[in-house]
Amino acid sequence: WQWALDAVRRELREFPVAARELSVPLAVPYLDEPPSPLHFYRDWVCPNRPCIIRNALQHWPALRKWSLPYLRATVGSTEVSVAVTPDGYADAVRGDRFVMPAERRLPLSHVLDVLEGRAQHPGVLYVQKQCSNLPTELPQLLPDVEPHVPWASEALGKMPDAVNFWLGEAAAVTSLHKDHYENLYCVVSGEKHFLLHPPSDRPFIPYELYTQATYQLTEEGSFRMVDEEAMEKVPWIPLDPLAPDLARYPSYCQAQALRCTVRAGEMLYLPALWFHHVQQSHGCIAVNFWYDMEYDLKYSYFQLLDSLTKVSGLN
Repeated sequence: WQWALDAVRRELREFPVAARELSVPLAVPYLDEPPSPLHFYRDWVCPNRPCIIRNALQHWPALRKWSLPYLRATVGSTEVSVAVTPDGYADAVRGDRFVMPAERRLPLSHVLDVLEGRAQHPGVLYVQKQCSNLPTELPQLLPDVEPHVPWASEALGKMPDAVNFWLGEAAAVTSLHKDHYENLYCVVSGEKHFLLHPPSDRPFIPYELYTQATYQLTEEGSFRMVDEEAMEKVPWIPLDPLAPDLARYPSYCQAQALRCTVRAGEMLYLPALWFHHVQQSHGCIAVNFWYDMEYDLKYSYFQLLDSLTKVSGLN
């Protein structure tokens, strides 16, 4: 049995290397214009390959209009959901807990005051609530963007499940994770810095089970973690790819991250199931479209890879 287990582990370690040679680019490629629906599906969605698309947002009024003063004038009095954390890490492993942010309803003008240094607020602020927060919380901004990405909607045969608005401090970081969405991430102002791993790197990426907790912000402005007692433990990636603990997770040194910067006016196609870690410039404004992935053979292959990695105890 030990021989068989060792053989499975060996194959799992070799698989990401072979997959990388076959289908993972050395750098995220650029397209100078949006692809046709056929080319998008054939060249990027089917092979599950990321790309950065230039000149895809040129017709958006938001690209010319959205600045912090414009947001203040247009939606400054509107209350939005804001994630508040002591260190900028929301939905991340902290110690032996998976910790979710404190949620505050704040006028957007207050968030802008903090971003511009006119006011202070405990912790780090990030307007990052998903579930289509753009149409639900900031509908006044909808005329400035498209409600979907027409060539992507045609290629994928569906409309987006969610359209999300993002605005935050430079200290706000998205921890390494994956989503089951085809993600079209559009930077309107500033820039986003992505660290990416293909799904085939799963054998090198550690998961552990964590008790869920939520930050609570006290009236004095301090944070405390409160356990979500009734909830099941959540699997999450404990590793920080910017400073990986290779003594604890030695397999990660065999993974090879792709790094890219998405600038104002550019759109990143982030394929479903790709692991991603995200940083941003201060006050970066972005919109993303989430299209539900197809639960096809590609998804089944990843689930098999994930299950074998778990049962083999590889990481």
